[in-house]
Amino acid sequence: MRILTFLHDAFGGRGGIAKFNRDLLGALCSHPKVSEVVCLPRVVVDPVGDLPPKLRYWSWTAKGNWAYIAGEAAALTDPQWYDLVICGHVRLLRLMAPLRLRKKTPMGLILHGVDAWEPFGGDSVMREIHRLDWFLSVSEFTKQKFLGWTGLPPEKGLVVPNTVDLAKFTPGSKDEGLIARYGLAGKRVLMGMARLDTRERYKGFDEVMEAMPDLLTRHPDLVYIICGDGSDKQRLQDKAAALGIGDKVIFTGYVAEEEKVATYRLADVFLLAGWGEGFGIVLIEAMACAVPSIASNLDASAEAVMDGAFGLVCNPKDPPDLKRAIEEALARPKIVPAGLDTFGDQAFERRIHDMIVGRYHKA
Repeated sequence: MRILTFLHDAFGGRGGIAKFNRDLLGALCSHPKVSEVVCLPRVVVDPVGDLPPKLRYWSWTAKGNWAYIAGEAAALTDPQWYDLVICGHVRLLRLMAPLRLRKKTPMGLILHGVDAWEPFGGDSVMREIHRLDWFLSVSEFTKQKFLGWTGLPPEKGLVVPNTVDLAKFTPGSKDEGLIARYGLAGKRVLMGMARLDTRERYKGFDEVMEAMPDLLTRHPDLVYIICGDGSDKQRLQDKAAALGIGDKVIFTGYVAEEEKVATYRLADVFLLAGWGEGFGIVLIEAMACAVPSIASNLDASAEAVMDGAFGLVCNPKDPPDLKRAIEEALARPKIVPAGLDTFGDQAFERRIHDMIVGRYHKA
């Protein structure tokens, strides 16, 4: 079985979508009935690193629009056609139309979050949506949003949540080097981690900072660490200063993958207190490191804490409710929630094998 995938980013990419796509490619390649997976990434910003066996990763397609179009043309003219095509992002759907020049092949779409919540693209995109044999969402929340505006039959929708490597993300003591780097000696740490993009001000950083002055009256040793970089960083720094908490909000910049586990372990509470998350992989990574975590009831992040079974849920736009959740989380012990392996990599692989590959492989 040969599979063709069009992805925004994966190996050599950053963030939750790239992580999901790396896990997806690994799971597809691990199925014994899959002979080859060909992937066209749109963006590569870091070294690609080691790749799974059976994966042909055309990193050259990330060199611009013409390179990506050339990659699609190369795939389209492959004399040995594919048994399955996967479009890894709703914004790439326009590129799927030329595939109709070849014989009909089952095609699926991966949905990650807010980009799929509202209509876009007009009739051309809707035509490609209604050609889909299935779509996979990382959350039930996003699945329902997508069904609401596309009118697709509900049975075409699959849900496979993000996954965490439970052998890598584990509890541990706070790293003394990082404590010294960020000046955390004697401090209790609230933490958030995300891309700081002016187009994505739904991450909840503003709301947590606005809660800090009141929290500091009861917890003077509290600091808020914001992990990530991007175009909105300066505005957030200016806001912290305007709130009089400039010395209580620490900006780490981008956290490299090799420092991520140690960084999570610095936290006493982890928050994803926004309203635009398609799932929230950072929550399950933090919980795997035994950090009490808070999700939002305004988006899909509540699914990452199993609607309160693994962590706390609050309305981040309700200041008393947000502060209530933070107070409760600060009082909780640092333990890994029982049952978190439902988001483990083995469970993820089984879901991909059963829901996707299992549908199409030739007996």
